[in-house]
Amino acid sequence: MTPYQFSAGTLPLLISIPHAGTALTPEVEAGLSDAARGLPDTDWHIPQLYDFAQQMGASLLVGNYSRFVIDLNRPADDQPLYSTATTGLYPETLFDGTPTFKPGMTPGAEQRQGYLRQLWTPYHDKLQQELARLKQQFGYVLLFDAHSIASVIPRLFDGRLPDLNLGTNGGESCSPEMSAAFTRCCAAQSRFSWVLNGRFKGGYITRAYGQPAAQQYALQLELAQCNYMDEQPPFGWRGDRAAELQPLLKQLIDSMLEQGAQQHKRA
Repeated sequence: MTPYQFSAGTLPLLISIPHAGTALTPEVEAGLSDAARGLPDTDWHIPQLYDFAQQMGASLLVGNYSRFVIDLNRPADDQPLYSTATTGLYPETLFDGTPTFKPGMTPGAEQRQGYLRQLWTPYHDKLQQELARLKQQFGYVLLFDAHSIASVIPRLFDGRLPDLNLGTNGGESCSPEMSAAFTRCCAAQSRFSWVLNGRFKGGYITRAYGQPAAQQYALQLELAQCNYMDEQPPFGWRGDRAAELQPLLKQLIDSMLEQGAQQHKRA
């Protein structure tokens, strides 16, 4: 299987979906623990949830392989992104702390270097190529990094996660005006709870490619999965819930596009 799926759009917007993949290498598939075999930490159904954005004209980049093979939203040197509990480039545990692999069945260093070359690097090369193409065409570019996670994971956060967790790397991956526009969108509704730069401030993709001084703006959105799917196996899609959520997602994307265009005019 190829490392990713990609479709080029007509807007100055790239939607990155690094954690929806479910493909496994033979070594990873053979070594997974019983708890990991159902791929519980997958960002299930995110491409389907954002299909409206592709119809709007956004470019779309989706990783094909499970994060249990390699995590596309971690740096290649595997330096921790958070001081609190997290998972790395090659996750040794599930989000709840359960081992990812059976004893003695973790892929070796040589195999993992192969995953870095064959899966991580091509995804990031394509991401950078598309950002460069869009920036050359429009003079600026927007990156929307789309994620989801179970709403209750005691090892990672207390209580129930807000419905929408917007991350701009503490304000460093986009402009203050763009952050303010995101806040206005969320504050104008009461159906969904939200936070800006809370527990999830943005992973490697947002931190590495959000460069507002170069008119390259990035936002990570981590959604609580209960708002569009069942959080228990078999992790079914809930179209009724998704239909309530998608208008707000579209408003966030529209506001990002509007702010990007306005700031380009002022530059």
